[in-house]
Amino acid sequence: MLSKSQINSLKSLQQKKFRREQGFFLVEGGKSIIEFTNSPYQIETVYHTPAFDSKVLKLSQKINLCEISVNDLEKISSLKTPQEVIARIKIPDWPLLTPAELQGQFSLVLDGVQDPGNLGTIIRIADWFGIGNIICSEDTVDTYNPKVVQASMGSLARVKVQQVNLSEYLPQIKLPIFGALLNGSNIYDTDFGREGLIVMGNEGNGIRPEIEKLVGQSVTIPRLGKAESLNVSIASALFCAEITRNTKK
Repeated sequence: MLSKSQINSLKSLQQKKFRREQGFFLVEGGKSIIEFTNSPYQIETVYHTPAFDSKVLKLSQKINLCEISVNDLEKISSLKTPQEVIARIKIPDWPLLTPAELQGQFSLVLDGVQDPGNLGTIIRIADWFGIGNIICSEDTVDTYNPKVVQASMGSLARVKVQQVNLSEYLPQIKLPIFGALLNGSNIYDTDFGREGLIVMGNEGNGIRPEIEKLVGQSVTIPRLGKAESLNVSIASALFCAEITRNTKK
């Protein structure tokens, strides 16, 4: 059984302020937690109900196991229908990706993506297509927001996501920069080469002007119907798919 202070501490991790203060975030569900057990992330404690078989997680002996009541789990969960297991995981202090680390591959750059479901889905898409890095603007939704973590379905364990000042960071990266913009070259006719950065913009406003100036080539997904716009996660999937097709030629 958890104490009231323990419950309050864990529940507070649903808020960015307290995640940063404590240096931890929560992952819910056995499948997602398994992904983190095979990653560089450090799992501190796994909380589970009596009905959950913790052996399926194949945890290291260094990880604390804590059996709690269903009632306590419901109090710390961010889900309407909580799963039977929640892990408290340390937020990594990764060094900023260097220009050399980004060479020879494609990375996604997100400028002001606000919806946590979109970010989580983009992380999952990147993982599907083997893209290991996502570089976010400082005002992009927090990577460890519970809805982001949940939507990533464990892919966050394999994709490195960092938040930076894009205006200062991007000029240091001597790679081709492609931007998802209107009136650009047709995505299906674009030669992406073998490396570069793909910039995706805010859900409503797109790429902000100061970042657009850093884009070397504008690329457009041609519209054949009458839809006003594409969801940023769907657009990201189309870009990732086309990059993959290009590099397989």
